[in-house]
Amino acid sequence: MRLADFILSNVEPILAEWEIFARSIGAGEHLDQLTLRDHAGQILEATARDMKSPQTVAERAKKSKGLESPDDALDGASDAHAVDRLSLGFDMLEVMSEYRALRASVLQLWRDSAPEADERDVDDLTRFNESIDQSLSQAVASYTQRIDQARDMFLAILGHDLRNPLSAIAMSATVLPMVSDDKAEILECGLTIARSASVMERMISDLLDYTRTRLGAGMPVKPAPLDLAVLGRELFEEFRAAYPKRVIRFRTDGDLHGLWDSDRVRQAVSNLMGNAIQHGSDDFPVTLSLGGEESSVVIDIHNGGDPIPPGELPKIFDPLICGSSAVRPNKYRPGSIGMGLYIAREVAKSHNGRIDVISTVEDGTSFTIRLPRQAAPRVGQPILDAEHIETM
Repeated sequence: MRLADFILSNVEPILAEWEIFARSIGAGEHLDQLTLRDHAGQILEATARDMKSPQTVAERAKKSKGLESPDDALDGASDAHAVDRLSLGFDMLEVMSEYRALRASVLQLWRDSAPEADERDVDDLTRFNESIDQSLSQAVASYTQRIDQARDMFLAILGHDLRNPLSAIAMSATVLPMVSDDKAEILECGLTIARSASVMERMISDLLDYTRTRLGAGMPVKPAPLDLAVLGRELFEEFRAAYPKRVIRFRTDGDLHGLWDSDRVRQAVSNLMGNAIQHGSDDFPVTLSLGGEESSVVIDIHNGGDPIPPGELPKIFDPLICGSSAVRPNKYRPGSIGMGLYIAREVAKSHNGRIDVISTVEDGTSFTIRLPRQAAPRVGQPILDAEHIETM
């Protein structure tokens, strides 16, 4: 059986191999079968059709140099696959490794089938590799383009949101000399400057945390004995004071002692509480629940209102992916640049924990962090350590 016919006749076993490999990648560990396989079937079928299509010597020469017009079916599946993988948290090397594994799986399964030798086998292998390379090239191009677009949007949000507190600081600094005899006005100007500086500090801190984790240094944490019930009560009181018109509830159950980084856990829970306040309906309460289990604790933040669209759930923690503004409008708290959920996830990961989200019309939206009590943290390192500096 020729290679193209073998592919079309064995799509299922090839997809099974693809699924196993995709699940072995960190980002694919907890994904279901449908998500793992994604557009792989379309890529396989388009590859086989491309291999079976007539091709002249001139066309082959152009294609080998990347000059041939792209195949819509082949590149369309690759484009969609790359964008979906980006939204699920796969990095570019992981996407490229999927194609490498796909190529190896197809050839291994074909060889194991012991096909009869055919004088056209070399041509078939050449056409197969050309198609996979074309598909991979389009996937990389689409992935890079989407990253570039998202980065531009991210920088635009950052610039826009930094401009407001900076303007407030500049305005207060201008007014301050004019009210030198009015202590109340001086105090108000000082408070405005302090608040605006705090907003900018939070933005910059989030940006540094984001940069650190994206460069692989990880979220730095310093675990110490902590009573989570005390921290939760403090956050509950802070949010109740900041949002007196909202109904906010606090619940605890079980032993809530363990070893965690207090500042980081506070940051994660605060981000999730702020997210619930922003996106939850005023008609429903926001509830912070803390539960102690034998070897872990569970932090749950729940709000009612419009659910997160199912298509956006897999990418809800990615700071470079915007949700549907038509369904879930983008509303930021002062000092937020849209990375609260991403940082909450990284805090959970840094404690060897995890974060999950469930959102339905009937039950509302719940973000749940599960932290082991005594887990050794994933220790980060400086973005620029001595070795990096010496090689710059």
